[in-house]
Amino acid sequence: MMNRTLLLAATCLVMAACTREDASPIEDPAGTTANATDQLGPSGALEPASAIARLESKSGSEATGELELSAVDGGVSITGELAGLTAGSEHAFHVHEVGDCSAPDASSAGGHFNPAGAPHGPPTVAPNERHLGDMPNVVADTNGISAVTASVRGATLRDGGPNDLIGKAVVVHEKRDDYMTQPAGDAGGRIACGVIR
Repeated sequence: MMNRTLLLAATCLVMAACTREDASPIEDPAGTTANATDQLGPSGALEPASAIARLESKSGSEATGELELSAVDGGVSITGELAGLTAGSEHAFHVHEVGDCSAPDASSAGGHFNPAGAPHGPPTVAPNERHLGDMPNVVADTNGISAVTASVRGATLRDGGPNDLIGKAVVVHEKRDDYMTQPAGDAGGRIACGVIR
């Protein structure tokens, strides 16, 4: 009789656990509720949403890179390193609308990420006055390496909104962006591409 009672109690607990809805928000140790763009870090504390993009060579270049993206107040911060560039060269650096780098020339990444339908322009103007994916040019050192520190004002990560960079692509071009020529700043071919994941 005791075994049947224990078995019945265990079955009820399992059924209750299976039907329970996990709709409660995550709380950090301070008792604040997580936003959709926050993630629990290794310590259990809330951390800003983050992502990574690993860039592969395209168009016969040797350019590669790895970038880390983090949600920050007002946008997304991008840091990392590009390598395999010509020493002292300057290159356009954009977020493109399609997360597909499969084409040998990275044409599969589509055009610049531009949810506002704005003209191409410098990253110093308001987000609604430029492509959201327009970023500062990167410059290689004497070893063909560029330490990247950029931000995409107005962009988001992992919120599912129109400005979310997840699933888009980061592209490095063969030439510098002049920030005037439409639609891509006369930046030339695409020499490296990586999907933001």
